[in-house]
Amino acid sequence: MGLRPLRLRDVRVWRETRLRNAAWLRPWEPSNPETPLSRSGLGPYISMVGSLRREARQGLALPWVVTYGGAFAGQLTVGAIVWGSARSAQIGYWVDGALAGRGIIPTAVALAVDHCFFVTGLHRVEANIRPENHASRRVVEKLGFREEGVRRRHLHIDGAWRDHICYALTIEDAPRGLLPRWRLDREAAASGGTSREEV
Repeated sequence: MGLRPLRLRDVRVWRETRLRNAAWLRPWEPSNPETPLSRSGLGPYISMVGSLRREARQGLALPWVVTYGGAFAGQLTVGAIVWGSARSAQIGYWVDGALAGRGIIPTAVALAVDHCFFVTGLHRVEANIRPENHASRRVVEKLGFREEGVRRRHLHIDGAWRDHICYALTIEDAPRGLLPRWRLDREAAASGGTSREEV
């Protein structure tokens, strides 16, 4: 499992994965007329990659492909980066439904958060998730994000303005890294342990 930069040449696998997962993704993703799942051609993807690359050059986003076994498995973007006294960002992600439940996204989120804290220099990362999206909420809960309340009509998703639960983590919550803690938690769960240890 890993993260790598989003590339223009990912267009075919990205589009094929998105089309195959349209019903799986539609209830949770922000409505975006630039990247509708049903459109054909390369334009929507090229537009998205171009926009994300511009934001990355400006220090406003970190767009990645999630890989599993070296192959495309999904997408993770750290966006809405704010500098100055905030040093915060928002994280969003999706995975191919055929690969769900394998720990891919929690591992990807842990990698991304550690990069944000220890390489990029951010202090806080938020994940805003629809209350009904139990699988996505479970990802951040497993990683120790704290629930901070509901943001009413926060994002336009699937045709309407939807409430989201805000989850957040600061560097003080994982001073030695989120990935090592996540790996210890997985090992403890596999061996029947239940306690979380900070590493």
